[in-house]
Amino acid sequence: MRNKIIVVFVALLVLSQKMIAQEFNVDDINAITTAAPFLLITPDARAGGMGDVGVATSPDFNSQHHNPSKIAFSDSQFSVGINFTPWMRELVNDVYLGGISATGKLNERSAWATSIKYFTLGEINLTNDLGEEMGVEKPNEFSIDGTYALKLSEAISMGVTLRYIRSDFALKIQDSELQAVNTFGIDISAYYESIEANYGDFNGVFRGGINLSNIGPKVSYVDGGDESFIPTNMKLGAGFDFIFDDYNKVGITLESTKLLVPTPQEDYSENDIGFAEGIFSSFGDAPGGFSEEMKEFTWAVGAEYLYNEAFALRLGYFHESDTKGARKFFTAGAGFKFKATNIDISYLFNASDINNPLENTLRFSLGFNIGDSYDY
Repeated sequence: MRNKIIVVFVALLVLSQKMIAQEFNVDDINAITTAAPFLLITPDARAGGMGDVGVATSPDFNSQHHNPSKIAFSDSQFSVGINFTPWMRELVNDVYLGGISATGKLNERSAWATSIKYFTLGEINLTNDLGEEMGVEKPNEFSIDGTYALKLSEAISMGVTLRYIRSDFALKIQDSELQAVNTFGIDISAYYESIEANYGDFNGVFRGGINLSNIGPKVSYVDGGDESFIPTNMKLGAGFDFIFDDYNKVGITLESTKLLVPTPQEDYSENDIGFAEGIFSSFGDAPGGFSEEMKEFTWAVGAEYLYNEAFALRLGYFHESDTKGARKFFTAGAGFKFKATNIDISYLFNASDINNPLENTLRFSLGFNIGDSYDY
């Protein structure tokens, strides 16, 4: 029964995105919804332990999701990462996000990366009005992407990513109007990492990053129906690593994210906007003016303590406006490195009146560095 409730919820979400403004009031909730929202879920436990920050943290085997240009600064010749995130674990046990990523250095200036993300809603047992079985559906979404990143200088790199996206909630029953979505998105990213410098009692490294992700055309889940935007978004972040000695390091990172998608309007005029125009209009189209526009930025802070490059402790906080989704949560995590193997775990503490699908859930990541560290 719970699985049936989930598939009905998803179907209503994707079919009625344009209806959320019928009772519109600038003082009420006016959240932005998109197709393929799984693309926004943080897949890895390292970022998951730091409030989901990652655009300006040090490179790792999950850089592909947060800021692909970071891979040009990776000191590993080749790495592989595996992620697993249970979803709504308190309700069901077969809904999850999984993924695998790989990165490699081409030379001292350039690198490549690829990743696969898969989100499943489990098995859905369909019945008709008489209670007769009509089969089993397995709605799912996935993406496959590839990146090329290049160091433009000793401190700056840029990356370009191409992503194939498939979202399949179609029901294989007679007269079903739902159809699978196939589309693409492009990421354009940049990363800055300063040379380590002395600041008195400690050394330090400044980091900065930006990622414009999932830039792509609108899609429709219903043949001939209204089109929806995919989750084009912008991540901005900055951080600083306090390097106290050869064994102890603390990194602090601040990050903000904004969907580059038009805000729902009372007259549904966002339906007539193309995806490219929507990116630019998203910075000034909130019906509530500048104050509402600022509420569309989420912000997060994360901290990571690293001992001897082998053990890490992490804390974080994520904040979203009550009228734009009301996600608020604290996170904690840990990481362990055994030779060439990395294990990361994280846990989320909900701080909102709105339930979070990751409440009381552990996230896991496993990474492998293959080959010697790259010699710059």
